[in-house]
Amino acid sequence: MTAAFPAGPVVDGYPARPSVRAGQVLRFHVSTRADRFRADFYRCGARPRLMGSTGGPGRYAPPGRHDEDWRWPGHDFTVPGEWPSGVYIAVLGPGTAAPPDPPPAGAEDLDARHSRMLFVVTAREPARTSRVLYKVPVFTYHAYNRSGGASLYGALPYDEAYRTVTLRRPGGGIGGPVKGRPDAHDPRTPRQTFAHWDAPFLSWLETSGFTADYCTDLDLDEDPHLTHPYRLLLSAGHDEYWSTRTRRHVTAFRDRGGNMAVFGANTCWWRVTPAADGTAIRCAKYPPGVPQGADTDLMRGVPDHWWETEPENSLIGVSYRNGGGHWDGPREPLGFTVQHTGHPVFAGTGLRDGDILGEEHALVGYECDGAAHRRDAHGQAVATGTDGTPADFTILGVADLPTAPDSGWNAAVRENDDPGRAATFGLCTRGGTVFNAATTDWARLLTLDARIRAMTRNVIALLS
Repeated sequence: MTAAFPAGPVVDGYPARPSVRAGQVLRFHVSTRADRFRADFYRCGARPRLMGSTGGPGRYAPPGRHDEDWRWPGHDFTVPGEWPSGVYIAVLGPGTAAPPDPPPAGAEDLDARHSRMLFVVTAREPARTSRVLYKVPVFTYHAYNRSGGASLYGALPYDEAYRTVTLRRPGGGIGGPVKGRPDAHDPRTPRQTFAHWDAPFLSWLETSGFTADYCTDLDLDEDPHLTHPYRLLLSAGHDEYWSTRTRRHVTAFRDRGGNMAVFGANTCWWRVTPAADGTAIRCAKYPPGVPQGADTDLMRGVPDHWWETEPENSLIGVSYRNGGGHWDGPREPLGFTVQHTGHPVFAGTGLRDGDILGEEHALVGYECDGAAHRRDAHGQAVATGTDGTPADFTILGVADLPTAPDSGWNAAVRENDDPGRAATFGLCTRGGTVFNAATTDWARLLTLDARIRAMTRNVIALLS
């Protein structure tokens, strides 16, 4: 369900930066043929909460390209210092529009492909009320954002420019067209949007009594000290695009004893390079001489595949190249066969070794990650470490992926095919502890499976 748009001329906009600290000025840009515009700011948590409004004179500016700053008319809004850190959505409309009554019940009611603007308010005093920091994947949102005619997945005709996208355009989580197909298992919102991937997790997080501060991956890229006050870094859904500095700073956090929990998959698959001023990202997706438009996940020698130069397994324990993705229609229901159920992660679930977790709700997918592994003398899956996964990564569940050609599962190239492809969730410790759920759809099951809720609660309580 999508909230109704205000009647009258369309109002579109985007923030100059994807985040702003509480108490500081949010610079944002608006184009409309209306005489005036209005922006109503909602914080997304257990429920969207209207925090304030602003407005200004309307001016029209034409759309730009996907790879250039759109340079729309700018407006300033001072974010109140008492606003809590979080993900905020601005609902944009003509000056006579007013907030809906009744208010939106969830982020899916705010979702739309125009007249919306997402930004993150970072904490005025970091870690004053929380030991948890949530990473909002703005790089990934913009990788799939097609405002201006293209995303990092290109558009015909292909050329070199399609490897760069600006952050200064509508979209980036909400408010713009996105690359991708509908999700047969959750058709309420499009994939590659905030409402689809992150909002369900954030709603559950706050409903369950957990507090967190929020940041974007650009914040983590620019500030090597951002994570220092926190005990746990959280990521969920589809956190696919990481810069070198974001990864370096998160790795340093872990090495100092900081913990990390990934309730998603296809994590840290592509490397991006932000522009020096933080207004665009670049990704080199094609080997020299390879025609653009080919499936680079099936190639070697791809410049910005993390796994080919510095396998992401060394940080997060698993990789998409050992798992796979299902793209069209409903997928075969698949769950994790669990092991080591005496581990505190399983407390209160009632699960025993050999039980299957989440099969009835197709937990594994839409994309999933895995670690290279073997079976020991007791039949339990043990990480081999041959793919960069720490050898002490404890595999808590395994889901062998379908191999039939008509199963619909797609897989990336990897070093070898022994053993077969599988999603594996688990954890390891290197200074701090990293837990990885290894499937994008973990958050979708928070409202469907009490065992998923219990395990998520256990992980956050243990690591924070």
